[in-house]
Amino acid sequence: MNKNSGRDTNQVGPVLAEVQIQELSTRKERSRARRLLAKDHYLGDVRAVGEQIWYAIMAQGQWLGVLVFCAASRRLRARDRWIGWSEEQRRRRLALIVNNCRFLLLPDKTFPNLASRSLSLCLHCLSADWQARYGHPVVLVETFVEEPRFAGTAYKAAGWIRVGRTTGRTRQDSARTIQTPIKAVWLRALHPQFRKHLIPA
Repeated sequence: MNKNSGRDTNQVGPVLAEVQIQELSTRKERSRARRLLAKDHYLGDVRAVGEQIWYAIMAQGQWLGVLVFCAASRRLRARDRWIGWSEEQRRRRLALIVNNCRFLLLPDKTFPNLASRSLSLCLHCLSADWQARYGHPVVLVETFVEEPRFAGTAYKAAGWIRVGRTTGRTRQDSARTIQTPIKAVWLRALHPQFRKHLIPA
């Protein structure tokens, strides 16, 4: 996530109130989002496979940023321990969790509180949008924050909780040979009884 601020604070109030989230459904829209990620996100573009939803953060007809949600990590020790489910429950219910794999605020468009506002707007509609697109809801969202590069302040302000850290392996690294930066694991429930969905009686 990019944190630079280039906007007059006198404009923050009215612009923040006008922030909207728009789902990106066309190839042209996603291509634009990919170009922005490639240019301005420290991880670059994302080649997510499977179920995914892309959003543009907008105000006054302008793009302010991009949010991408995709399939959750197959195994994630900190998350799985926090949920408390079994291997079989994880296998059967993993589709109810999604990963916020990219979050970009454009360097010349951001201003205070835009990050947490954008996250909150997205999470308000994410499950319904997932249901409409894929035929099932989602009840929990995960993301990874590379520390100390970022503190996770926007996620905390939007109601996420830090539950642990990754082990420094990628989801494709079955041989455990690829080292990646260890990241903090943050989670946000979308349903007050999310555990009943993830761990059915």
